Amino acid sequence: MNNFIETYIVDSFTDQPFKGNPAGVCLLLEDLENGKMLSIAKELGLAETAFVRKVHKPNHYSIRFFSPKMEIPLCGHATLAAAKVLFKKYALKEIHFINIQNLDLMIEKEGEFIKMRFPVYGTSPQAAPDVLLSALGIEKVLNSVYNEETNILLLEIDDAQKLNNLNPDFEALYRSHSSINGVLVTARSPKVHYDFESRYFWPWSGTNEDPVTGATHTFLAKYWSERLGKTKMRSFQCSERTGFMEVELIGDSQLIIKGLAQIILEGKLRV
Repeated sequence: MNNFIETYIVDSFTDQPFKGNPAGVCLLLEDLENGKMLSIAKELGLAETAFVRKVHKPNHYSIRFFSPKMEIPLCGHATLAAAKVLFKKYALKEIHFINIQNLDLMIEKEGEFIKMRFPVYGTSPQAAPDVLLSALGIEKVLNSVYNEETNILLLEIDDAQKLNNLNPDFEALYRSHSSINGVLVTARSPKVHYDFESRYFWPWSGTNEDPVTGATHTFLAKYWSERLGKTKMRSFQCSERTGFMEVELIGDSQLIIKGLAQIILEGKLRV
């Protein structure tokens, strides 16, 4: 007997279809084993797929994220995608997603925008290996720091155009480090409507490059807030697909990420 899972593909952090970051969203009626969720994520072939299931508390849902390689504890664009689907299906004013780390991610709708509340993380100095910089095509960094919660290395460089032009050797990049989930490269933005830009490379735990990455802003927002003297900023991810979001720090521990999403496919997955 076949079982069917209501499944969507949603482009997150964009106002246009086929831009931003595509995520799978699977609405579960009951728990699904880890291996099956990983197989579905591999089959869909997207950076992440969110698996969402209603729990007993009103407006609360469990949410888990899988890349084609592994489970990811926290994913901004797949959270946005899942919220877009639930707001479309149900007359909800807010949503609480509970992730595998037991974080309560509160989501609200503001017109066409979706506002997500995430934790704020800090960074600590950590040097980048020369072989990693060479694989990225970077000659010089202004700063190199590490975020423990996401296991991501952050590199600031001096020119957004250089950031746009990066063409990493991903095989060499993968071999250049053995203990991080990804490397985030960022620079101040020369664009009038944006404060900073970034690109995220993660061949160790996902695809080669993530088109738009909400979860990195849990520490990227604080990083740029300290440099720019702002608590509310606009971020542009200058990947091939591009994407954008607004971020706002609320005190020392809470971050609001505001973005748009476009549902481009809905159907049933047979398992």
